[in-house]
Formats: sequence, C-alpha cells, structure tokens
Amino acid sequence: MRTIQRPITNDHPLRPGVLLPARELAVAWSLIVLIAVLAWVLTVGQALDMGIEPGTMGMALPLFLVLWLAMMAAMMLPSVAPVAVTWAKGIARQSSGATRALRTTEFIAGYLIAWTVFGLVAYGALAVTGDLVDRDPDAGKWIGAAAFALAGLYQLGPLKNVCLRHCRSPIGQLLHYASYRPRMRDLRVGLHHGAYCVGCCWALMIALIPLGVMNIAAMAGLAVLIFLEKLWYRGPQLARVAGIAFLGLAALAPFQDWLLPGLQPSMM
Repeated sequence: MRTIQRPITNDHPLRPGVLLPARELAVAWSLIVLIAVLAWVLTVGQALDMGIEPGTMGMALPLFLVLWLAMMAAMMLPSVAPVAVTWAKGIARQSSGATRALRTTEFIAGYLIAWTVFGLVAYGALAVTGDLVDRDPDAGKWIGAAAFALAGLYQLGPLKNVCLRHCRSPIGQLLHYASYRPRMRDLRVGLHHGAYCVGCCWALMIALIPLGVMNIAAMAGLAVLIFLEKLWYRGPQLARVAGIAFLGLAALAPFQDWLLPGLQPSMM
C-alpha cells in the first residue's frame, strides 16, 4: 500500500523537523541579550540623572514613552527570550540568517508595542497620582496602599493565572499563529504574546507608582520576580507568595513612609 504524505507549505512557520542551527540559535539569543543590556544601560543612566519623584517627574508623554519602552525592554526581554527563540526555530526555513534576525526583531517589536500601549495608561496613572500628592502629601499613603493592594489581589486572582499559564507554556498558541497570513505575521505574533504578558504583569508595574517609576532597585527586583514566575518550575507558587507580600505592603504603607519613595512630595 502506498503511503500518502501531506505536503507542507513553505509558509508554515512551525513545520515539524525543522531545527535552528546552533550558530543561528546563538545569534537569536545574542540579539535579545544585546537589546536587553542596552536597555538596562539607558534606563540606569537616566534613572541616576532623574532620581525618584512622584508622578511623571515633569516628563512630556513622548519622552516618557521612550523611557518606558527602554524600561520594558530591560525588564521583560530576559523572560520572553525563550518564546522569541522558539519562534525563531519555527522560521528556520528562511535561507538567510539576516532574514531570521529581522523577523525575530519584528517579533520583539510587536511585543514591545503591547507594553508601549500600556505605557499610555501608566502615564495617566502617574499624572493623576502626582497631582494628588502635590495637593495633599498625606494622599500618598493611601495611594501607595491601594497600588500594593491592587498588585496583591491581582497576583492571587484567576486572570493572572490564565495569562501566566500562557506565558509559561506558549507552544500551543505559537502553533495557532501558523494560520496567520505571512504579511506582518511576526509583528502580530509578538503583539499578541505581548498582550498576554501585559495581562500577566501589569499590576506589578502599578506597584512602581509607590516604589518609584525610576527606582532601579525596584525595577531589578520586579524583573527577577517576572523572570522566575515565567521560567521557574515553581513560578505559579511564587506569584501567589508575591501577592501575599504585596498585601502585607498595602497594610504597612499608611504607616511606613520609607515604603513609598515614589510618592514623597517633591522638594523642588
């Protein structure tokens, strides 16, 4: 009996049996690491110049979004690197290594666009909270408590679990992306995965309102937490522990000003 094999079309991005050569895999990893390192250098340099102040620190929206984009690249790319490399394996059919690098960059661009859109929300929240603190310094205590409580409750909620599960095991969704039309597919894949990542981590970013949006220690701590949540085998349990810790911070915030460096009135 003759065996009939189903043909595999050339535009299928995850066809079986296609492996990315070790050198090309190293290039994909190096590209992501390089972007993350440059983003950290830019973010740390700017944070040292600006210090920690409430609100938007006088930044106009375009400048804020540039810095926000750098922050998100620094904080998020280490945890999204395995997904980006998995997608790079799926596009190994391309004959040109430069094309693979370009498509991986397009994936990362889509991912960062999702976080830049959330940056608009973050800017609005910072503008409002900064204005409230300027009017009434005591308001910072309750804003900080509310931000920590929101982060804690979301960490313990069902939507966090759904989005975290996607970020930890995205292969099923990556296979679904194979049905996308080739035109701008990589950008759309990155954007879609980025939207899940925003759903997973947005409340942690809200915690930067009391901690300070340019607080290097807070950014590094959250980046490590996000990395472990997504890649450590006990990540879901860690997310719940972090949620309980944030609720503890919410209870302490009205009485401990040192927990709220990002909500201390400006001395200018």
